Amino acid sequence: MKKIVVFASGSGSNAERIATYFAENGSAKVCLILCNNPQAGVLARAKRLEIPSLVFDRQAFYKTNVVLDVLATQQPDLIVLAGFLWKVPEALIAAYPNRILNIHPSLLPKYGGKGMYGAHVHQAVVTNGEKESGITIHFVNEHYDEGNILFQAKTEVLPTDTADTLAEKIHLLEYEHFPKVIEEWLKTC
Repeated sequence: MKKIVVFASGSGSNAERIATYFAENGSAKVCLILCNNPQAGVLARAKRLEIPSLVFDRQAFYKTNVVLDVLATQQPDLIVLAGFLWKVPEALIAAYPNRILNIHPSLLPKYGGKGMYGAHVHQAVVTNGEKESGITIHFVNEHYDEGNILFQAKTEVLPTDTADTLAEKIHLLEYEHFPKVIEEWLKTC
């Protein structure tokens, strides 16, 4: 069975969707959730789903090998960033080349880069009068949101949409597509 490690910083709805998707189909398993926010909702979800979790701080992530050592013990086939807001260190990217996937709530290359996440993205899309938005699933490299794109899905942005209504549409795309794209990628490794 393929092993997935999920990194998350927030509520963890995508992490839970991924974990339940694979628990139901049995082709892979979320074996660990790593989190940089001790108050994040993803930790309660991990506990409820009986998935081990580990919280780390900025020092451990950027200045030590703590996270790399934990990953080495898990030997994941894939690392998934599901609402993880920190830039991934180059040592981690080098250790898992083309094995770290991120999901971004826009159609990259539009509305990507440092500071462009969640509501910030949706507000920018609405403010700029875009006619469509969507999700991008991409490999992680040393630059924010610039890794090779694996998949995109679109949704219409209506003149009546707000950042909140657009966020709802984007979440539906994430929940529908992210686990399936992960599953397809895992078949290739």
